[in-house]
Amino acid sequence: MVKVPNVEYTVLCDCYDQQSAKANQTLSGGKGAEVQDFRRALERSDFDAVHLATPDHGHVIPAIRSLEAGKHLYCEKPLGHNILEGRAIVEASKKHPKQVFLTGTQHRSAPHLAEVERMVREGVLRDVRFVKVWNYANLGHGLPQTPDEPPPAGLDWDLYLGPAPLVPFNRKRFLSSYRGFYDYAGGWITDFGVHRFDTVHQIMGQDRPTTVSATGGRFLTEGMSDQPDILQVSYEYPGFVLSYETINNNAFGSFARTTPGAQMHGARGQFDRPNGMAFYGSNGLVVADRLGYEVFPEQQARSGSLGSGEDAGPALEQRHVQGEEPSALHAAHFIRCLRESERPRSDALTGHRSSLIAHLGNVSYKAGRKIWWDAEKEICLEDRQANRYLGRVARAPWDLVSLPETS
Repeated sequence: MVKVPNVEYTVLCDCYDQQSAKANQTLSGGKGAEVQDFRRALERSDFDAVHLATPDHGHVIPAIRSLEAGKHLYCEKPLGHNILEGRAIVEASKKHPKQVFLTGTQHRSAPHLAEVERMVREGVLRDVRFVKVWNYANLGHGLPQTPDEPPPAGLDWDLYLGPAPLVPFNRKRFLSSYRGFYDYAGGWITDFGVHRFDTVHQIMGQDRPTTVSATGGRFLTEGMSDQPDILQVSYEYPGFVLSYETINNNAFGSFARTTPGAQMHGARGQFDRPNGMAFYGSNGLVVADRLGYEVFPEQQARSGSLGSGEDAGPALEQRHVQGEEPSALHAAHFIRCLRESERPRSDALTGHRSSLIAHLGNVSYKAGRKIWWDAEKEICLEDRQANRYLGRVARAPWDLVSLPETS
């Protein structure tokens, strides 16, 4: 963001003074103001927009209050800790239409993924009825047990917890490892998964699943976290099926890299492909990620198999297209939305519908069964227990968005 001409961070806000000081040095050369409480920051008039990059559970209240304060908003994904919070952000954005809202799903600004979208929409890749998304990493045996302790100096622990349950300070619940706890996030499916769900929606032109079925568990993970180390979710959309995988005890991925020198997001070895999306068409396969895509033609139908291959569609050639990391492109897009009235590529509703796909995977996993989703009402059909996982009873006084205790 700071590489865009005439953009600067004037206020750096974090509940932990050490973090705001670090951000000030990194983003403002130490020239910005440092504020601990976002409510105090929003009382200031020396900035136009908010870049909201808190842990997931800290999105909803600052997002709504930023819009109410007349600030434009770049909000990282997922929009909320849960579906109820995401919907609340959408409604707040509707009430403040003059404020630009952009979700930090930067794949939307990737030209090479727009190319894949055109391939599918124009029938170059035909009859896509199955899509696969994956995120792999080897996290070992999880987070070692760490004793509770007093919060470090300069940390407002109550402010950090916000709507989450009140618990003693523990370093594993903070900073880089908070995603291991459902109190603050939904695991890798709500982190890495949301980017790819958003891309699937963009390419397939459909963002409303009808059923969701998850399975998984904690097979090797030990220690403090409460996330599964294997999670597989099947989503039925009108016209296609989406399969999602997150594996936390192997970092190779679902596909091997086949193009020498090809850059893949998160890859460390020669052949691994830890993150990606695969679009299966009747005449070929496209495997894409944040940094590029590969095309693999379908082989001619074998004798005796269904179909002769004569109507397989346009011939595809195997090729690799190297793309550009789109984060800087998305940041520049946000500033153009402010200055030039460019239309946001991923507004609040778009970001919400991509985020809730991840949340629904967790809802099905926690409920232990397949759920039927009403996309208009945003509820699980005839499943009161599953609907309890669409939100949570938030802790007062941070209960701006909360399920009623008796629902």
